[in-house]
Amino acid sequence: MAAGGEHGTKAIVAAFFANLGIAIAKFVGFIVTGSTSMLAESVHSVADTGNQALLLLGGRRARREPTPLHPFGFGRERYFWSFVVALVLFSLGSLFAIYEGVHKLEVADDHSEEISYLVNYVILSVAILLEAFSLRTAVVESNKVRGSQSWSQFVRRAKSPELPVVLLEDIGAMAGLVIALSALITADVTGDVMWDGIGTLAIGGLLGIIAIFLAIEMKGLLIGEAADEDVQRAITGAMSADEGVKRVIYSHTQHIGPEEVLVAAKVEFSSSLSGRELADTIDRIEASVRQAAPVATAIFLEPDISRD
Repeated sequence: MAAGGEHGTKAIVAAFFANLGIAIAKFVGFIVTGSTSMLAESVHSVADTGNQALLLLGGRRARREPTPLHPFGFGRERYFWSFVVALVLFSLGSLFAIYEGVHKLEVADDHSEEISYLVNYVILSVAILLEAFSLRTAVVESNKVRGSQSWSQFVRRAKSPELPVVLLEDIGAMAGLVIALSALITADVTGDVMWDGIGTLAIGGLLGIIAIFLAIEMKGLLIGEAADEDVQRAITGAMSADEGVKRVIYSHTQHIGPEEVLVAAKVEFSSSLSGRELADTIDRIEASVRQAAPVATAIFLEPDISRD
């Protein structure tokens, strides 16, 4: 799981430079052609470029040392900035594209001659190649950490937010480029620029769906999610295996960062243990838990007795 942050950084950097180049090319295309699909895609790429910068900022801030005011560190900064990314994607990407699409449909009859299709075709083709490079990087880096999970499971269950965010952004960007290109080809063939506006609306709707999905997933991480089931089993197993433990009454976990898990458990120990032996047993269990689940960075054990 710790590797997820490293692989996420590679994907973020690749996406940042790809989106920066795409945004510049698209804005040039919009200035030359006046296409609203191209303008919507330009704003989308600017938003994506800013989003990568926000993810890098979150990763940097999350590495700060714990303080008395934040004794468990700042790991959730990565969740917060990923949530901000979802909001930016929705506001700057989706809402702007929908607004431009509606506006284009309203004035379509008065601007039938404005679009220079050849320029748009060239720019969108270049953008698709750059976006394909970014998406390929995100897929390769995700494959290194997702294990046997399906793509759907990986996106929904990942505790490191960067890779799912970049992956969904890149998929949305690639789909948006295909929609924009299809809309322009249709407008070119039919001679009706209304299709440019329809394409813009479709891009806005797609970005809105992705943004809402990301916001929901990041909200769950922000308010606290338990560790994955295999991690929980490893933690409980390490506790139960100690010779001084009669049973684990319960064990709760919560992510306080992508690679940091808080563990709180109530444990019934052997009644024959002295105070010193109990303290030594707790220390030994903590070491075993950290060995079995390295993400368990904060462990709190409460000794209890049987109530039977």
